[in-house]
Amino acid sequence: MIKNDLNSRLRTDAQAIYGAAVRAVQADQLLAAFDLDVFFDRPLEAFRRVIVVGAGKAAMAMAGAVEQRLGQVDSGVVVIPEGYAATLPATEAAPQQIRVVEAGHPLPTAAGVQAAQQVLHLAQAATADDLVLVMLSGGGSALWPLFAEAITLEEAQETFRILLHSGADIHAINTVRKHLSRIGGGQLALAAFPAQMVALVLSDVVGDDLNVIASGPTVPDPTTFADARDVLHRFGLWEMVPNSVRHHLEHAASETPSSDHPTFQRVQTHLVGTNQTALQAAAHEAERGGYRVRVNEAPVMGEAREVGTQLAQHVIEQGTIVPTCWLSGGETTVTVTGTGRGGRNQEVALAAALALHGTEGPLLFLSGGTDGIDGPTDAAGAWATPATVEQGQTLGLNAEAALHNNDAYAFFERLDALLMPGPTHTNVMDIQVVLKG
Repeated sequence: MIKNDLNSRLRTDAQAIYGAAVRAVQADQLLAAFDLDVFFDRPLEAFRRVIVVGAGKAAMAMAGAVEQRLGQVDSGVVVIPEGYAATLPATEAAPQQIRVVEAGHPLPTAAGVQAAQQVLHLAQAATADDLVLVMLSGGGSALWPLFAEAITLEEAQETFRILLHSGADIHAINTVRKHLSRIGGGQLALAAFPAQMVALVLSDVVGDDLNVIASGPTVPDPTTFADARDVLHRFGLWEMVPNSVRHHLEHAASETPSSDHPTFQRVQTHLVGTNQTALQAAAHEAERGGYRVRVNEAPVMGEAREVGTQLAQHVIEQGTIVPTCWLSGGETTVTVTGTGRGGRNQEVALAAALALHGTEGPLLFLSGGTDGIDGPTDAAGAWATPATVEQGQTLGLNAEAALHNNDAYAFFERLDALLMPGPTHTNVMDIQVVLKG
């Protein structure tokens, strides 16, 4: 009974720590710390028009927060994943003057193409007396899918699918995606010139590279079409993508704008929240709960199942005798070879379960996406303990087989061990919380 009570407390504490991390990177919390006026080259009332555009999982909440702060918005449109409008947390304000459009993610849809066309039109119509505010967060590459004219939506969807299943990291994936886009790679800034543009960005990529987040629509692009071709060759995808994609990458008329382009003299891009922001809040919550905290300074990256094994083994080797919380954050990748269902956090947790199997002591390992969504599932992630593998066996489940088949969701669903917060309207990658009682 004591053991069950302790495991229950670890589960409650881990979810509270995860929740504190997420809350710290939601729009109302983040933007309250910023004096937006200092970003503008004149008083707000001196602009002819204030236009707000955005894309990503946090775009609706960010637009609502900015609208409340400024009190003056003339037009705008932000694009969020399908189903997000109905899930806005009570702590966040829905925009009233800025139109919200739902579109496909992680694969683009026609709704996203239409919304991106409207965004590009608003940018192109802006003048030197206008202010264009851009709200960006993870998911923007799929939600603003305005492709080169020779590439159809179906061909782009197939290319996105191939990239997402390849095991390539987000830097490589977005090197390709921005070179298929008419908005990514600084091209939104190019369209809005000479208007003043201020972009507020929530980072969902390791290293917080502004040119990678949402494919970098407001910053210079350090990559080239040759780099995009190299990614496809490096991962063995060149012959897999549609002919139109290969043709565009080989014969595009001009490169995306680089840092010496005059457009960027009129653009400011500011990072407002990162994975570190979330980890700091998680550490504070863990300390408040009586845990000694250890934060992994290096970002978590690499193949999900390898990361889960390594993190679990590290904790086993520590041998601490006081309540301890290990925190890490970043983003892993999954090379899909099976036919199951899951996401990178669920795969991290399942690999950790196998590594923890047979160890002693109260221990809980949680891995969750701060966006509340893990892969093509309704879970943010999952948690595991040293008893998880055995609990699965009593239900006729094989943890190793589930991992091999990329089927972590079905495994953890049977054990009631899925993390299910729903969409959080933020996104700063993933966090891992490991608690030892």
